[in-house]
Amino acid sequence: MADSGILRAAIAPMARLWRRPAPLTVTDVAGDDEQVARGHFRDGLVKMRGGQSQAALEAFDRALAVLPDFADAIMARAELLDAQGRTEEARVEYQRARRLLADLPPGAADRRYLFRRRGYFAFEIEAYELVRSNVRSKVLPQLAHGNALLVRGRAAEALDSYERALKVKADLGEALALKAEALLALGRFEEAIAIFDGVLTAHPKDVETLNSRGIARMALGRVAEANEDWRRQLELLSPTASAARGCVAMRQANYGAAFHEFGLAAAKEPGNPYWPLYRLSAARLAGVTAEPATDGPERWPGVLLAHHAGRATEDTVMCQATTAGRRAEAAFQLGVLAAGANPAAARRHWREVVDGAPPAMIEFAAASNELARLGS
Repeated sequence: MADSGILRAAIAPMARLWRRPAPLTVTDVAGDDEQVARGHFRDGLVKMRGGQSQAALEAFDRALAVLPDFADAIMARAELLDAQGRTEEARVEYQRARRLLADLPPGAADRRYLFRRRGYFAFEIEAYELVRSNVRSKVLPQLAHGNALLVRGRAAEALDSYERALKVKADLGEALALKAEALLALGRFEEAIAIFDGVLTAHPKDVETLNSRGIARMALGRVAEANEDWRRQLELLSPTASAARGCVAMRQANYGAAFHEFGLAAAKEPGNPYWPLYRLSAARLAGVTAEPATDGPERWPGVLLAHHAGRATEDTVMCQATTAGRRAEAAFQLGVLAAGANPAAARRHWREVVDGAPPAMIEFAAASNELARLGS
């Protein structure tokens, strides 16, 4: 890509830029905890690159006092401790950061690459904010900035970055698709679909855009149209892309295909607990026999596998369902386990998923399909 040389040239002076005094003191920053923590994090980066190690540590400590799970700040703090020869303290911090990153939910394998990444991306956001201020007429920094914001859930800011990119190159398919992704995340489904339609007219085999248009259609209750997008995506995906194929089959309630593909995915990635979990779910909903559930890892979603095996109660599951995403995953699995003996309870659990989960979740699509099948 031609912009890559421009980007490298822009990144080169970043160390010098970060040594400049911050234009805004952190006490001037208003907003939620993440914004305040980012202000302290930026202050720490400025001091770190200026050689003020102790002041940088203090800034990162202030960030972590506001947002204790801020993995980027923990990692930066570990690097400073390591550089000071405080290797044991650094080791503990590195391990803490790795645990936090491992606990972030993985993105669905059938979605765009940017949604499959794990991380907080605070460093990337700060870096590209600097880069794009120096290369305003280039597309790549705007897209990269938008992507980092979008995966952090800051869709409105991401939309602004994509629109800036489109001012430079109005017909760029990638930027249009990403703008539609931001609109999708903002709940502006009809607008997103209109853009996805245009992208697919130009690129009818764009499997990631088919996936996203299906998500937007399902969010609007257009079940048959959503399933048609996912059917076409499944048709186009490589036979070797078993995890992606399993995810898209699960969305469209094609449980026979999901059972098969997740079996292959689990063999390729035995450390990913979601593949055996989804395979068990698909088996139960398809009415096929699967090997008994085994306990997963101690961290989520291991408790869901334990519940399938009869070794964890519903109360235990819900005690660990500490985020909206986990609550949706838990409710879906409770519905799966109730479906055979108590359809009314399954319907109630799946309604909870559809009423509260983000439409991009696999569970939202599968639960929507199950409710449509049950006529509710």
